[in-house]
Amino acid sequence: MIALIAVLAAGAAAVQDIPQAGQTDQHKWLAQLVGEWTATSEATMAPGTEPMRMESTESVRSIGGLWILAEGSATFFGAPFTSIMTLGYDPQKKAFVGSWIDSMQTHLWTYTGKLDDAGKVLTLEAEGPAFDDPTRTAKYRDAIELKSPDHKVLTSSVQMEDGTWTTFLKADYRRKK
Repeated sequence: MIALIAVLAAGAAAVQDIPQAGQTDQHKWLAQLVGEWTATSEATMAPGTEPMRMESTESVRSIGGLWILAEGSATFFGAPFTSIMTLGYDPQKKAFVGSWIDSMQTHLWTYTGKLDDAGKVLTLEAEGPAFDDPTRTAKYRDAIELKSPDHKVLTSSVQMEDGTWTTFLKADYRRKK
């Protein structure tokens, strides 16, 4: 028993020596996303097609004040759809970083992003399979705009082969009351 107490005490002392990461203004910005949200989305899957409309929910929680974890749920093409997004800020890279996975694809999306000068729009960039040819890679952008404490808009775009950007998803989120 004394040996166990000694091991635990030594472990606690070692943990106290680990420097704790401090919250930056960017981490505080991410905290605004924490909460329960409902969304109405429009997605255009191919040029010239009618947009698909869907309703979804998102639950966002903080992880130690440094990260957020957002879990989304919807019905997509008649099937349950779940997504997980992580976002944080890396002071060494001076960039927002994160990831996205969902229940309809095998690609792990990794984000790098920045906040606009007004502090309203977080633009995240990633690379992944092109819509029209999954053997080809395309660049993607997700922009999260805070309209108010209870309203945010997500706009997703893909860079076409000619270098232009095309919006394929717009989601309007309202905080649940």
